[in-house]
Amino acid sequence: MSQCRVTKVPRDPLTGWVKEVGISETPQVAARAAFYAVIVCWWIFALTFWLRKRPAGAREAKRDWTSLIGLLLQAAAYFIVWSFPLQRRHFSPIMSGSPLVQWGLAGLAVAIAVASTWLVNAAARRLGKQWALTARLVEGHTLIQDGPYRFVRNPIYTGMFGMLVATGLAVTQWIPLLVAIVLFIPGTCIRIRSEERLLREAFGSEFEEYARRVPALIPGIY
Repeated sequence: MSQCRVTKVPRDPLTGWVKEVGISETPQVAARAAFYAVIVCWWIFALTFWLRKRPAGAREAKRDWTSLIGLLLQAAAYFIVWSFPLQRRHFSPIMSGSPLVQWGLAGLAVAIAVASTWLVNAAARRLGKQWALTARLVEGHTLIQDGPYRFVRNPIYTGMFGMLVATGLAVTQWIPLLVAIVLFIPGTCIRIRSEERLLREAFGSEFEEYARRVPALIPGIY
């Protein structure tokens, strides 16, 4: 009588990811370190908006709902990088390459996540009552040019993009990450153009001078 032998597949006890047989412990340590650091940054990122002090309500002067299209594309990009790990394949791109590359990618993911979280937090605090999910102007709207807005015109979107890249490095694979970036970039451009159309109408030459001086999203690129 033949007997079937059941082989137990090793999994990470905390994340549930399948441990690849034959892979050394070094990339798993690097990947775990990046994973948990990025998760902590995501918590801080979310709490920035959840716990922020709501200023006294300001009357809305104008809103552009076109930005919702961009928001949906950004959400789809985040869905891609977060849904891929559910397939329980390789932990992340950090799992491949030499130890130097593994720790380099892990460090890069953490550095991007930390910088992005700081940028979003600083920008949201500086915006105050002017922050909104979709493009809008409120009564008494001002053109903010200090704080993180000295470096880029849309620091919250820069931080969101950074969190997308950091998350992709920590929990997904190269192809899903690239697909997510392809979706995120046009979504962000739609939101930027929608918001800046309102700002141009409201501030005219003052905004034009600011736009010439400060990049929209990434210094030296766009």
